[in-house]
Amino acid sequence: MLITFKSHAAQDLIMMKDLAMTLLGIIGKHLGERGVITTEELPRAIQKLEAAVQDARKVHPADTSVHPGKDDDQEEEPLHLGQRAYPFLDMLRASQKEGTDVMWGV
Repeated sequence: MLITFKSHAAQDLIMMKDLAMTLLGIIGKHLGERGVITTEELPRAIQKLEAAVQDARKVHPADTSVHPGKDDDQEEEPLHLGQRAYPFLDMLRASQKEGTDVMWGV
């Protein structure tokens, strides 16, 4: 299932339900059919998400080692939280700057 985040300050952001649940959980929200992050909630949401990204970097530093037996074309490494959270963080920051809410729906 896909979740669409909307804000007047940014382009729509579509993500998988599991990622949406993770990101919303970090900022203290629950995924429902519809929801909103108000302008008043944005500063704290951004702060929580930035802290989670920093923690994820400590747990999963960039892996530059070579994996024997793996072809470069075979399979890409999964994206870590920081990489997956940045588009959402960008939307939250733009919304804060413009003073507009972020809404989501199925």
